[in-house]
Amino acid sequence: MRRYLALWAELFRLSWRRKPRLVCGMLLVRTAAVAAVAASALCLREAVDAGLAHRSGPAVAAALGAAFTYAVTQYLRGATGSLRILLVETVGLTDLQQRIYRDIAGVEGLDHLERTDFLDRVTVVRNSAWGIADSLWASVEAVFNVLEVVVALVLLGTMNPWLLFLLAFAAVPLWFDRRGLRAVKDAETATAEAFRLQRHLFGLATSASAGKELRLAGSGPELARRQREAWDEAMRGRARARIGAAVWKLSGWGLFTAGFVAGLALVTHRAAHGHGTVGDIVLTVTVANNLRESVHFAVLRATDTAGASRLIEPYLWLRDWVAADRARVRGTAGGRTPEVLREGIVFENVSYTYPGTDRLALDGVDVTLPAGSVVAIVGEYGSGKTTLVKLLAKFYRPDAGRITVDGADLAELDTGQWRSRSSAAFQDFGRLHTTFAEAVGLGDLAHAEDRERVAEAVRAADAESLVARLPDGLDSQLGREFDGVDLSEGQWQKTALARASMRRDPLLFVLDEPTASLDAPSEDAIFSRYMLRARELAARTGAVTLIVSHRFSTVTGADLILVLDRGRLAEAGTHEELVRLGGRYADLYAIQADAYSTASGAG
Repeated sequence: MRRYLALWAELFRLSWRRKPRLVCGMLLVRTAAVAAVAASALCLREAVDAGLAHRSGPAVAAALGAAFTYAVTQYLRGATGSLRILLVETVGLTDLQQRIYRDIAGVEGLDHLERTDFLDRVTVVRNSAWGIADSLWASVEAVFNVLEVVVALVLLGTMNPWLLFLLAFAAVPLWFDRRGLRAVKDAETATAEAFRLQRHLFGLATSASAGKELRLAGSGPELARRQREAWDEAMRGRARARIGAAVWKLSGWGLFTAGFVAGLALVTHRAAHGHGTVGDIVLTVTVANNLRESVHFAVLRATDTAGASRLIEPYLWLRDWVAADRARVRGTAGGRTPEVLREGIVFENVSYTYPGTDRLALDGVDVTLPAGSVVAIVGEYGSGKTTLVKLLAKFYRPDAGRITVDGADLAELDTGQWRSRSSAAFQDFGRLHTTFAEAVGLGDLAHAEDRERVAEAVRAADAESLVARLPDGLDSQLGREFDGVDLSEGQWQKTALARASMRRDPLLFVLDEPTASLDAPSEDAIFSRYMLRARELAARTGAVTLIVSHRFSTVTGADLILVLDRGRLAEAGTHEELVRLGGRYADLYAIQADAYSTASGAG
């Protein structure tokens, strides 16, 4: 509860900074509503008693007062809802939503995106900013509803102290409802993985890219069956929890109703024996009815508040996780990235294992990548090529050993600085559905609007003919769902290559399977340009250019070729050295050369 209060205090301060008038209006309206409830009941009692005593003037005045206060009460309740929505939308959908996205995207590495405990919380939190912000005002309204309950009980107590026992009955629905909602919250977290799976399967079944394979293979019905199974698994646990919560709620309201009927019978009995007036009965009915409404709204607001715990708990967990990660980064990474690379990058007995597996993705890798060199990494699928690149980009940290940059531990370098001096085109490149110029310019945010820089990057990626065919050139919108142009796989890859070429002075330039989706002529043109670019970068900044490829014919001109096999560095040397060695590289190179020559002869 202490953490909830701290979060609500933070949200209140944010609301006050953003909309102080709305906050004041909300508090004043709710205060007036509490006073109006009491005034309405008192006016009704006076109207009845004055009417029975034939005092027409006071009776009419009291009746008008009751009508007025009732109207004010209804108006204030409507105003409360409007003010609440405005406040929540202002804070939740602007500030808090952006904060959640920044926290998730701002984590240094990528390993958290492969952890189910992290992803379970993200599944719950990703669209929950509105609910989290609303929990503050739900709790505020719950407090005011409790005040209304207290006022109602004070009025009842003036007639008979025994009626104060209704307070206990009023608390029962709150406690019972909270008990049921706790089970709902636990069930939603427990079934988050199944819910995430069914959503993933639904996305596959309805996407154009996967649709071709599904229809050709006839696997659509099987995918639909699995999606339904995952949905049923997720909903089964949640349905049981919600049924249980409904039983708790029904039981709580049943006990409150029993107490309400008993209190009304007591007042009626006393009035019948001369210990009260008809006005007291009316007051009791009115106050008890208001008490019922106040308890009802208190339960609703408490339900909103308690229900928000299923969002708040994962949100606080994520905040703690992100804060701990940032603290770890601050404690280890503060060194400055060199302006020019003079010695190179060294792997010292580096090992890494992905979360949830026992197999080493990299196993004791020892190698030096000299400054200014072009280094190629080859090997079969799953040999550890991309893992090595991800460690260099600081997406992961080695489980053992270390990586040094000109003698400084990479883990101790400021991550933002190091990445600002790195460029990469990854094999699983992003397809950014924005304008073509922005899709390229985002490779260097500081120069994203520099058309000359964008055009230069397009030339480097041999993408000028692609831009020429687009309807609006660099300003063409990409992505059919945004009424734009849909690019082919190869065209998307060229866009990613251009994006990777935006930075002019990187110390690390990575091309991870850069031509996997391109035809042979485009591949030759790309590699010719990027080998030239690598030499220019080497002369200017001492940059290391790292080329990851499974096509051995494209890396023969590299200064150093690393051959990985099941996470281990099997061989290292130039193309000529490795061919003379007659080892694994020579065998794989010969196999590919024979395959290409056979294919060419057949053609």
